[in-house]
Amino acid sequence: MLIPTVSVQAEPRNAATWTALARRVEAAGYDALLTADHPGVTASPFVALAAAAAVTERIGLGSYVSHAGIREPLLLASDVATLDLLSDGRARLALGAGHTPAEWAMLGSERPDVAGRVRRFLAVAEACRALLAGETVTVTGPEVRAYEARLTEPRPVQRPVPFTFGGGNSALLRWAGEHADVVGFSGLGRTLADGHHHEARWDGAAIDRQADLVERSAAGRAVPPAREALVQVVEITDDAEAAAHRLAERFDTSADAVLAAPYAWVGTVGEIAESLAEHRRRWGISRYVVREPHLKAADQVLAGLVRTAAAPPGA
Repeated sequence: MLIPTVSVQAEPRNAATWTALARRVEAAGYDALLTADHPGVTASPFVALAAAAAVTERIGLGSYVSHAGIREPLLLASDVATLDLLSDGRARLALGAGHTPAEWAMLGSERPDVAGRVRRFLAVAEACRALLAGETVTVTGPEVRAYEARLTEPRPVQRPVPFTFGGGNSALLRWAGEHADVVGFSGLGRTLADGHHHEARWDGAAIDRQADLVERSAAGRAVPPAREALVQVVEITDDAEAAAHRLAERFDTSADAVLAAPYAWVGTVGEIAESLAEHRRRWGISRYVVREPHLKAADQVLAGLVRTAAAPPGA
């Protein structure tokens, strides 16, 4: 069985527990430690990740995901390049179009409409990638302005720095299929009235459409982007059906969607392993991000996958 790549998204609470978590994530065999990027609500991701870099040697480090609507390309690229330098080449750039109105409001602006957020994302993403590649960037569009911007120091160790797109917009999924290293499916639909939470978009047909957009857009690439899913819950149980019905109420979706979608790992370790194999077959998903509150359960799943992969045939 192919073992998926699994990363952990977490938030620092204090120095001791944060560095201990970074060491634990690395020792357990996870691929990366990731942090959310919501200014005013979460810790500064690149400060936190620089601290994690100092106590680890292998794991990747990145935001999940940075907000293109309010991040300026030169400042974001500088943060990523500095993290890459301090981690000896382990930084990642992950970017989404943004959705939370309060984050624009606190900076004295209004959230643009969908088309405006798409334009802003494209301008920021392309400028950041060019800056990290050592290019000089001039942008004169209404969404982003820069004049002969460049990263003189520090330069990133990696060339290129891996780029992840996180989001579900169709135009951006097509762009990501052509340009991203990783496309992250979140299962998040329309932003709700509180401005922070989302409708769940977990039905298989929606994921089919997203995966198909990425696949068709990547048709001309020698190496297509990997596909990743953000896991909202991990529950190891002998009664997956009962758990699925309970979680369906919580996420306002169906029990069938809970059991089939890549956004929830529910069941025995063996049942979850079978689900992951189906996600790979149906949607090409080979990477996952689990959140820290579910880390103990994810540890069990990852250990079970490793044991299964190491077992001799027929064992």
